[in-house]
Order: sequence, then structure tokens, then C-alpha cells
Amino acid sequence: MTALTLSTAAAPGLRADAIVIGVAKGANGPSVAPGAEAVDKAYDGRLAGVLETLGASGAEGEVTKLPAPSGFKAPVVVAVGLGAEPEKDAGFDPEALRRAAGAAARALAGAKKAAFALPLAEAADAGVVAEGVLLGAYSFDAYKESAKETKGAKAKAKANGKDPLAEAALLGGKPRDKAYKAAIERAAAVAEELNRARDLVNTPPNDLNPEAFAAVAQAAAKEHGIKVQVLDEKALTKGGYGGILGVGAGSASGPRLVKLSYTSPKAKKSLAFVGKGITYDSGGISLKPAGHNETMKCDMAGAAAVFAAVVAAARLGLEVNVTGWLALAENMPSGSATRPGDVLRMYSGKTVEVLNTDAEGRLVLADALWAASQDKPDAIIDVATLTGAMMLALGSRTYGIMANDDAFRAAVHEAAEESGEPAWPMPLPEHLRKGMDSPTADIANMGERMGGGLVAGLFLREFVGEGITWAHLDIAGPAFNEGGPFGYTPKGGTGTAVRTLVRVAERVALGDLG
Repeated sequence: MTALTLSTAAAPGLRADAIVIGVAKGANGPSVAPGAEAVDKAYDGRLAGVLETLGASGAEGEVTKLPAPSGFKAPVVVAVGLGAEPEKDAGFDPEALRRAAGAAARALAGAKKAAFALPLAEAADAGVVAEGVLLGAYSFDAYKESAKETKGAKAKAKANGKDPLAEAALLGGKPRDKAYKAAIERAAAVAEELNRARDLVNTPPNDLNPEAFAAVAQAAAKEHGIKVQVLDEKALTKGGYGGILGVGAGSASGPRLVKLSYTSPKAKKSLAFVGKGITYDSGGISLKPAGHNETMKCDMAGAAAVFAAVVAAARLGLEVNVTGWLALAENMPSGSATRPGDVLRMYSGKTVEVLNTDAEGRLVLADALWAASQDKPDAIIDVATLTGAMMLALGSRTYGIMANDDAFRAAVHEAAEESGEPAWPMPLPEHLRKGMDSPTADIANMGERMGGGLVAGLFLREFVGEGITWAHLDIAGPAFNEGGPFGYTPKGGTGTAVRTLVRVAERVALGDLG
């Protein structure tokens, strides 16, 4: 991961491959953002004009490179757009800083060191810039030939292009200030775990089956002092986890339920995070049509987010107990697979008529939600790439939030906004529940087609313990980016919801949420 440092050095004398500055979009053209005063001075105060001549406007994510002024030890200045210029005396939006830092870090792939002279009005700004740098510099190279020796020479070339930015110095930071140091340390812990979630999502399903995912969780738990329990097929059968077993019945790779428990001696509250972990989703007997299978390795992104959030909470030493439940299975068609029309007896004792085996995520989550409820946490949040309907409703960059408590839903939404993760509160209309009535079982796993994302939320609510506050995050849209990279978001796995979960845990630890 990119190394981070706080620096009080002046931009002209700093040895680096590039100096990164911010440019805002003003009413009369681009304007140089605070933090870059020394750079602007070296251009005789005409840097904004030079950038405008080069076509820069200050639009968000825009990157413009130009030669550094005479006397600078860095050869290049990288101007990155921050979007609209803030109102007088108002600072830049944290997410604008985060995205700008990420865009610059991506543009500087191959560089050994870059100095970021972006606006750092306070320690929190240093944290978001650091987070943007670390997330923007991410790359997934595990399945590419890392280097090739040129015959007769020591030169090496990355098979996929360039190495990520090696080091970032945040100019204007205060290395001895406890608040600045804490902000950087938090950014590093959250970003490193979020990037680990991205790695898991990007790993092909032939290497990441339920057993392999469970092994990754066990190794991380041992490293960070987290208690871990793994239920295999035998234990799931003995416990009566009909939902998880039913989904995994068609695969040669058996399902797992992983429980990760981080406890703090100072905790007054407890949270449970539950993640959908379908390591590959073919749809089962209700096979997905051609063109819908290629990215289904990402159907475990909810479990990856939960795993990363629990580890991050442990690394940050948050004063709240956090339990993560990873409901892991592979949904495949075979002679032993669950069929449409089958009835499963869930861990809660309820029976479910399976009308569509491609509505499998709610089945594994139902068992995990009921298991989490037995510990009687103060709140449960589940995370899942659950429905295509949510993508139709909110697009590919925003996830939906449903809950059995309006105040909690609003609080989770606020935590998402604070974290820079686009989300939107969604309802749970009671009239849609009737569509899941079954003549054979207690409930069916399908209901009305219209409002399918909300129907899925209503199904999950049936398996939350009585009196427990609960929220459901449907991350089907933003969990996997099939388009080009933007800001600090790469192509492929994004790590969506990790920052929201960590922020919720932080707020609960501080007594600011529930």
C-alpha cells in the first residue's frame, strides 16, 4: 500500500516526482485552491491562467499535468479538479478532496513519490486526502505476471503497466499534532481493509469458494485478535441452517457460516453486521441468462464489506462490540441443487417456499440474521448485492437503505454521507408483504415483481429477532464497477459499505447513534 507521511516542507524544495495541487471551478474560470500558494507564486501568480490556457476548468476529477517552475526539485505539477469553488469562508467538501486525491493518485501510477499540496484546513481534511490517495492508488495484480526480465538486462516491466504510487507526502500536515496523526492512522486502517475487501471481490471464484473465504477470515482474525467461529456443512446441518444449506446444495464447494467477534473492554453497545457471501452466483436451477454471469464473482461483496469493517474496528480499537456474520455459499445447478418449488426449513424454524433459486441471497441472509439475533445486539445491519431492482431504482453508484426503524435508517444514511458513500433511504411498504404469502410454506422467497428490492427487504425483516433494530443495505449497484475508474473508485470491486459500517461503529462507540 502507498506509504503516507505528513510534511511541513515547502513545495519548491521537496524532492518528489510530482507536486499535486487543487483547482476549483470558479465563476470566472479555474482558481488555485489553498495549499498551493508557493506553487502559484513560482508562476508569478498566473497559474490559474496557465491552467485555463491548457484547457483546465477545475471540474471534479479533471487532471492536468504541466512542467514545474524553474527551481522546483519536482519536475511536474499535477493540477486536479475539486469541482465548484466553495462559498466564502467555507471549506471544500470532504468528498471532493477525497475524490481529487484519488484521481491524482491514479494519474501518478509509476511514480515513487508525490507531494500533495491540497487544502488541509484541519486534521479531518488530512484524513480524507489520505484516504483518497490510498483508495485511488489501488490496483489488483494477483493474476497478472508481475514482471518480466529482459534478456541481458535488469530492466523490468509490469505486465499491466505501472506500479501504484509508492509514497505520498501531505504538505501542510502537522507531523507532531496528535489529531493529524490520528486522522492518518485511521485513514490507513480503513483504506487497507477496504482494499482487502476489493481484493476478495476481484478474486475469481475458482480460487475464492466458501472454504477459502473462511480461511482468509480466520487468518485475519488471528492477526488482529478477533474471535472466529466457522460452521461447516456438518455443523450447519446439525444446527438446522436450511437456508444456507439449500443455496449451497448444488455446489461441490460446501457452504460456511463465519462468525467474527471483536470485543472492547470499554464497550457499552453491541453491533452485528451480516454479509451476503455468494462466492459465485449462477442462479442455480433458475439459471441466469447469457451476459449476466460474467461478474457474479462479486456476489460476495456484502460479506467482504462486513469482514473488512470488523477488522477495521479491531485495528482502530473502537469502544463497541462488533460481530460480523459471513453467510458463504456457491449457488450452482446440479442434480443435488435446490429446485423451484422446494421448501426449506430455516434456522429460525420458519419454512420458505423457493419459487426462484436466483433469489438466493435472502435465503442465506435469513439464517445469518436469525443467528445474529440470538446474541441480542443493540442493532443489526446486513449488507448484500441483493437485487437488480435496486440498480434499476438507484443506478450503479448509489445503494439503498431499508430499516425497521425510521430514526435508525436516517442515522445509517447520515453515516454513509459522512463517509462519502452515496446511499438513499428506501421504504418497506406493508402492502408488498402479502405477495410473499405461500399456500405451502410460511413464506415464499419471491413476491411482486414491481418493487422487488423492497420485497427482498420485507423478506429479510421476517428473520430479525423481535425488538432488535435493523437496517438492510442493498449494494447491488455500486459494489462492482463495470465502467472506467473515477475519483478513488477503480474498475471492478469497490469496497462499498465498508466506510459506512465503520462510521456507524464509531458513532455508536461515541454514543452518537442509538
